[in-house]
Amino acid sequence: MHNVAHDKDNKRFLIRDQDAIAAEMTYVTSTASLYIIDHTFVNTAYRGQGLGDLLVEAIVEYARENGIKILPLCPFAKGRFQQRAELGDVLHQ
Repeated sequence: MHNVAHDKDNKRFLIRDQDAIAAEMTYVTSTASLYIIDHTFVNTAYRGQGLGDLLVEAIVEYARENGIKILPLCPFAKGRFQQRAELGDVLHQ
């Protein structure tokens, strides 16, 4: 259940539990090399399982592989980037 999928058409990373969306993180593309995280959502039934962190890790991995910088505007993602210095290499300055 903890597989993160990248839905490029809808600009989101998501975790599904069968047909339900357990968690998702949406972004907008400012430029081809700058993604702005604008929203993170974890369904109430799935909170406390670290799904938001899995989404952050997935977008960071994608950014590293594709030379993309991230601007986290969503409060959850912004907090994670502030707490975890090891994510700084993809943080837009």
